[in-house]
Amino acid sequence: MQDGTLTTSDRVPEERPHGSSVLLERPEEGICVLRLDRPAARNSLSLNLLVELTGLFEELGRDPSVRAIVLAANGPAFCAGHDLKEMTSRRGDADGGKAFYVETMTACSQLMQTMVACPKPIIAAVHAMATAAGCQLVATCDLAVAAQSAKFCTPGVNIGLFCSTPMVALSRNVSRKRAMEMLLLGELISAEKAAEYGLVNRVVPVDDVLEAALEFARRIAAKSSVTVAIGKEAFYRQVEQPLAEAYDYAAAVMVENMLDQDAKEGIGAFLEKRKPEWKDS
Repeated sequence: MQDGTLTTSDRVPEERPHGSSVLLERPEEGICVLRLDRPAARNSLSLNLLVELTGLFEELGRDPSVRAIVLAANGPAFCAGHDLKEMTSRRGDADGGKAFYVETMTACSQLMQTMVACPKPIIAAVHAMATAAGCQLVATCDLAVAAQSAKFCTPGVNIGLFCSTPMVALSRNVSRKRAMEMLLLGELISAEKAAEYGLVNRVVPVDDVLEAALEFARRIAAKSSVTVAIGKEAFYRQVEQPLAEAYDYAAAVMVENMLDQDAKEGIGAFLEKRKPEWKDS
């Protein structure tokens, strides 16, 4: 890693439109890496970046060649949250910036919901600090790997702007008391503590972050993509339901899943002690 930039020997960024803030890489078959690329702004989420990321997750979600997505970043921070300079610059608008703030928060909410709805699992590779909406981004990913030196924080309370939207993702990943501790104190926590809280899955040396995220992606990419998509959707739907409703819903999903070709192939391969040949259907 040089200057905070994650590397992998085979990465070849695809050409992106002029002014793009995200690099798209396909380092291995079935795996895409989206890399935030606003290093001078600490990868803060400008309105344009929010919209661009949303479009990319929608595009990759529809791409049958993509089986898993890694979200990484270039520069000294993973993501510093919303672009406060951009937001402050709009205070001079006739409405004090309200319309722009509504547009920005709506775009942020749309991005997070698009990530959850994306049928491809998304793995965060967090090489450095993730704060406010950057912490929200990590919490919204399905899995997360963090460098030992990475830090996490929801510091809005310290500047008079409570992290209300980051709270939504945070409170769905960690316990209520832990979430409130982060939101009310606004203090940095270590990667080890983030793992203890349940915000990240793995903590590794900084030079191993991308490889660890790619290893998650490889293992997922080896599964039936239709089965993974069914499972991801079902997980997020049932987790918000009352117990009885969750079991009714999950049972219905399992019945339909049992009728899929890949379930027939996978179960047959298990019983016959051979490697399954997924049809992704």
